[in-house]
Amino acid sequence: MSEQVIAIVNPNTTESMTRAVVDAASAVAGPHTELVGITPTVGPVTVETNADEVAGAAAVLAEVRRAEAAPDVPAGYVIACFGDTGLAAAKESARGPVVGMTQAALVTAALIAEHFCIITMPRRTLAMSQRVVREMGLEHRCTVRAVDEDVAAVAEGSLHLLDLFLAQARAALVDDNAEAIILGCAGLADLLVPLREALGIPVIEGVAAAVGQVEALLAQRLSTSRANTFATAGEAP
Repeated sequence: MSEQVIAIVNPNTTESMTRAVVDAASAVAGPHTELVGITPTVGPVTVETNADEVAGAAAVLAEVRRAEAAPDVPAGYVIACFGDTGLAAAKESARGPVVGMTQAALVTAALIAEHFCIITMPRRTLAMSQRVVREMGLEHRCTVRAVDEDVAAVAEGSLHLLDLFLAQARAALVDDNAEAIILGCAGLADLLVPLREALGIPVIEGVAAAVGQVEALLAQRLSTSRANTFATAGEAP
């Protein structure tokens, strides 16, 4: 079986975050999958404001279009930003499947738990996560909490925030009836194991979940439908 390349697109310009998410996701990728990270050279340093999200979406679209024009086009893409920055535009532009880490994490959680909680950061990004939850019709099953730290705080790792996330997770178990926890930022992968061990319930990291879902779509020879919503310009019926 030949090797397939899945590109992990970081909507921000912080290369250390791209490296960290690719390293973490590589642990769950199949033996015939190569993960490559894409970091924009132009865009926000982190995505945590509405203006950042617009700029990050533009960066995602530019990087996907650049990859699609290259000689070796990735088989699929993962959008590595909670809130799925630029996901719709990327789906419209890429030939292969494109999966956002937020949608992937929510779908995974819905398969293994009746109630679950996203813990994101900082508090001002609550609406970004809530928007995806609402669009997927999961408000009755998913709550959203936040640790009030800037995304820049996890550019080099997130273990120093373990106690803050653990406190929110324990509150979600009691107050929200949560049965699984979703890590609400691409820079939190190193919290996955310690939180699982401390809580004794499933903890989901969205980039890893998205890689698995892209692999599953590729195995089924499925990609984004061009029938209407994601038809490229001039191709809608």
